[in-house]
Amino acid sequence: MTYLLTKKTLKAVFLSTYYLIAMLPVVASAATESDGKYTDHQHSEALNPPNIIVILADDLGYGDISSFGAESISTPRIDQLAEAGIKLTQFYAAAPVCTPSRAGLMTGRYAARMGIGHVFMYDAPEGMPSSEITIAEQLKKVGYHTGMVGKWHLGHQDRYMPWNQGFDEFYGVPFSNDMANFFFYENQEMIPEPIDQRYLTKRYTEKAVDYIERHAGAPFFLYLAHSMPHVPLYVSPEFEGSSNGGLYGDVVQELDWSAGEVVDKLRQLNLLDNTIIVFSSDNGPWLAMGDHGGSSGGLRDGKGSTFEGGQRVPTVIHWPAQIAGGRIDDTITSLLDLMPTFSAIAGVPLPEDREIDGADITPVLIGDGVPNKRHFFYNSGFTADIVAYRNGDWKLKLPQSGYPKFLEPILKLNLFSHDLLLFNLNDDPFEKNNIAADYPDRVVEMQHDIDEFKKNISATNSRALLMRSTNSDKTGYGPFLVKAGVLTLLCIVALMALIYLLYRGLKAVIIKVVKEKE
Repeated sequence: MTYLLTKKTLKAVFLSTYYLIAMLPVVASAATESDGKYTDHQHSEALNPPNIIVILADDLGYGDISSFGAESISTPRIDQLAEAGIKLTQFYAAAPVCTPSRAGLMTGRYAARMGIGHVFMYDAPEGMPSSEITIAEQLKKVGYHTGMVGKWHLGHQDRYMPWNQGFDEFYGVPFSNDMANFFFYENQEMIPEPIDQRYLTKRYTEKAVDYIERHAGAPFFLYLAHSMPHVPLYVSPEFEGSSNGGLYGDVVQELDWSAGEVVDKLRQLNLLDNTIIVFSSDNGPWLAMGDHGGSSGGLRDGKGSTFEGGQRVPTVIHWPAQIAGGRIDDTITSLLDLMPTFSAIAGVPLPEDREIDGADITPVLIGDGVPNKRHFFYNSGFTADIVAYRNGDWKLKLPQSGYPKFLEPILKLNLFSHDLLLFNLNDDPFEKNNIAADYPDRVVEMQHDIDEFKKNISATNSRALLMRSTNSDKTGYGPFLVKAGVLTLLCIVALMALIYLLYRGLKAVIIKVVKEKE
């Protein structure tokens, strides 16, 4: 009998083989364990400066990775990084939307200090100030080669682009995949061709793997910033229908494949042991997009909100040379901590002429028993302001004005009105019970901390940046617009008259034909 392999069958064979191969390193790593302990190889000192790779997803929710609770999405390669590294369960994006979060990642500073209040639109005249010092600029001081692949979104004017912010190489896009003028850049050259977004993740992955191979001989920093799963969602044909989570799940599973490709290339080049890999997200899921918006894993709200679902993101860090595998840590950490941590590991002093809000979390990563009672300020996603504060288990959220709360389940824009809110996140991780009235002294104390921090920011931030183009001045256009309006109206009337005449003529022909048949 002859068997015909359908497209669906071939896809199933491909995916089954992929996931089988993906799990082999996990089985191998399990063989190095003995009674919960790991071999000396995993605790060995790094003899050379480590390579550093940051893989950042776009709008990936806390509950969208299988090791963080996803049931309809399978992410074996990311889970493998967690099993052989450290899983950070209380890790925060620097802001609840794209641009301010990425600014915080790059600089270790709250975006409010830079005047960044929302996302830079495709026509924004400004970008992240050139005076900011990025991770790339820090690491270049000690000989790192720096490359970026993917979405930048910190200003698309030449002076704000990656090549002027410390990156030796850039292949990617200037902003989100739902914006106009969405083109690839290769270094400083724009490629004026439409982008087939079905192959966006694959294209980024190929460029990232190529970068690793070309710079294997020296320490490098690679920032791989995916455009997915930001809406609109696209996935390559190989992963279409691969998950039980619809198109969104397919997209995330392709991101998992991408992470695996990076790991496999590092392993092939014998670089995996001394390469730091961070996998995280720029903010929580875009819940307003329904099935295309992902899951916050039960945390309250999502993208755009300073409730936990908007900023707590799934994060794993893998560094076999220094991080013992299988660890789960609930220390309050964030994207703000990456710049000072990488600087410390590379031996680069932090700049002394500015406030750095993040902290060196190397002791957390290598397990030095750092206490988990840290604090974190929540940067608004809509204004250059601080609107919430966490200190240990306690979280205070300032009052917000907006539309009535009963509209939130429909709109899901996180702009509803609410009073001052106090939560104990240890007892109430889903922020359901406002206990501000029960702890007035704590409210006063935390409000004071917020006020003092805002004063500190005000002293370093002169103004809010322009996130989109300003309105154009049409003074003097009156006479022209009147003439254009009259002409347009006359054309509409003429068109309607023509349509009416055609109708009358057609009607007459039909009546004549009917009479002739009678």
